[in-house]
Amino acid sequence: MKAAIVGVSGAVGQEFLRVLDERNFPMDELVLFGSSRSAGSEYTFRGKKHVVKELKHNDDFKGIDVAFVSAGGGTSKDFAETITKYGTVMIDNSSAFRMEDDVPLVVPEVNPEDALNRPRGIIANPNCTTIQMVVALKAIENISHIKKVHVSTYQASSGAGASAMAELKKQYEQLINGEKPTVEKFAYQLAYNLIPQVDVFTDNGYTKEEMKMYHETRKIMHSDIEVSATCVRVPVMRAHSEVTWVETERPISVEEARETFSKTEGIVLQDNPENKDYPMPLFVADKDPVYVGRIRKDLSNPNGLTFWTVSDQIKKGAALNAVQIAEYLIKVGNLK
Repeated sequence: MKAAIVGVSGAVGQEFLRVLDERNFPMDELVLFGSSRSAGSEYTFRGKKHVVKELKHNDDFKGIDVAFVSAGGGTSKDFAETITKYGTVMIDNSSAFRMEDDVPLVVPEVNPEDALNRPRGIIANPNCTTIQMVVALKAIENISHIKKVHVSTYQASSGAGASAMAELKKQYEQLINGEKPTVEKFAYQLAYNLIPQVDVFTDNGYTKEEMKMYHETRKIMHSDIEVSATCVRVPVMRAHSEVTWVETERPISVEEARETFSKTEGIVLQDNPENKDYPMPLFVADKDPVYVGRIRKDLSNPNGLTFWTVSDQIKKGAALNAVQIAEYLIKVGNLK
């Protein structure tokens, strides 16, 4: 088994290194790729130094079984044919191919079989906020079809990459020292603030991030589910939080919801409000699962249920989900 990481120097690329090591991913060789700026850098993996190769249109992917790609949508589109032309499975973390009909969009806990049909050799990793939500929605869908979803997200700086995390930290330091904060990664200062905009606005008043949650959820779940989202950037380093309201075809009790969440793969139930025990990003960063808590009946609709989820955006929302896709393909004998 020969694997590659494309975009290794970024936050998700670095997380790929950690996740592949933590999960003892079954490979004999790892090849690292990056931009001309990153080429020549060295990273240690399993006690061995690896030098980053410059991503070029050549035959470097010949013999590579799977490539974990996190280098931006433009790079993914430009290099997709180069990466896949010798049979490499490209698991892409960008939004470049998510809504293409001939590219599966996969969350292993929800629709793993979709990864088996990949005519272009590409599997798309969904948006981080969508991944977290559909893992939880799948648990409810298993007991009653979900008709509608309203969701508000509270997205950490990690969603905009390593440089955004560094900027948030720097802003706090600057403000404490009485200095004017650096504002480059976001439209406004994020420290001590909330920004009700993630990505650019579209013609209908929703942002691209919010529309991703609508379209991606329907594709992943093969459902007519309606999703209305509001995405907010919050001054947290890692792990996104979401409050989700669902309307199901029949009423679901809190006890029934807790039971299905507790039995669902990839979920940790943390729902003891009387003891102030619920998921929070401070404690979920660097963890694998999606944590679910604050489960309650909606007061305005007998078929409504509300719950809170937290999950590490860089891990389950990106690198871990991609690695789990590859693990599934190996398990069913569809990769090597």
